[in-house]
Amino acid sequence: MGDELVLVTGGSGFLGAHCIVALLERGYRVRTTVRSMDRQVEVWAALEMAGLADAEVDIVAADLRFDAGWEAAAAGCGYVLHTASPFPANAPKDENELIVPARDGALRVLSASRAAGVKRVVLTSSFAAVGYGHPSRDTEFTEADWSNPQADIGAYTKSKALAERAAWDFIAADGGTLELAVVNPVAIIGPVLGPKLSTSIELVRRLLSGGMPGLAKISLPVVDVRDVADLHVRAMVDPAAAGERFLAVAGPAWSLEQMAGILRVRLGNEGSKIPTRVLPNWLVRAAAVFVPPLRQLVPRLGVVRNASNAKAVGTLGWEPRPVEDSLVDTARSLQKLGML
Repeated sequence: MGDELVLVTGGSGFLGAHCIVALLERGYRVRTTVRSMDRQVEVWAALEMAGLADAEVDIVAADLRFDAGWEAAAAGCGYVLHTASPFPANAPKDENELIVPARDGALRVLSASRAAGVKRVVLTSSFAAVGYGHPSRDTEFTEADWSNPQADIGAYTKSKALAERAAWDFIAADGGTLELAVVNPVAIIGPVLGPKLSTSIELVRRLLSGGMPGLAKISLPVVDVRDVADLHVRAMVDPAAAGERFLAVAGPAWSLEQMAGILRVRLGNEGSKIPTRVLPNWLVRAAAVFVPPLRQLVPRLGVVRNASNAKAVGTLGWEPRPVEDSLVDTARSLQKLGML
């Protein structure tokens, strides 16, 4: 608990909003950035949905692509949670549209934090910076692993790996007394606080709404957004977190078939649109030619990547909740927003 001022970048985002909630509930004062001030309504709407409509949050404009606003945003802050990062719905034609703002934005935040005398920055990286570009393996990925940006891993994945590498290089060469900790979440689910949905939440929404003709043979490790926010706060204040990265994952990867089964059982009649048929891989590949949302699933067919949460649990005392509960809470929040 503390009343220090904490900057959360990207407060209108899914994780950013939950980080704000986690900090407010622990008594911290919060400032957050949005790309432009017309996005502040999204922050207030998220806080209202979280039951914090009367909370005091300082909202300022700062864009990852530009220098303006970052030093003022960091001024007077004891800590910074850097959750903002470009994440477009579709892959860009030029990978630098993602890589440059992700990398340079992280460096802008770190530079402004150092200038403002911030104690520690917690950077939201991703499992995308850990588990891609490797040969197939049966063992769990850990914080010692890094994605290979020279492999064909896609623009978003490459952007997360390069941005995190650049952040660590900055701290080593120019960080001064500024400390860095990194959180690497897998696919994030959990209660949504607004209508803009992440890729992972959209997958759950399609499961529930009848938007899937069947279940592709894909599996992914998942984690609850509330637990990721909690891990950010733990990494912010625990002395043992300085200079470390932490995988945020609830446990072994879940297949779409397992997710669908749990949701059907837990939701009863409300889960009547959830598909039961498992689609053969050839059919998903063929359909992806004509159905753009399926294209991002094709590289995942038959691939299982597991990650270990032992470091976050053992070092920071982190306790992720069961995936079953997170799935149901995701569904209930989508129902509440009328998105099913």
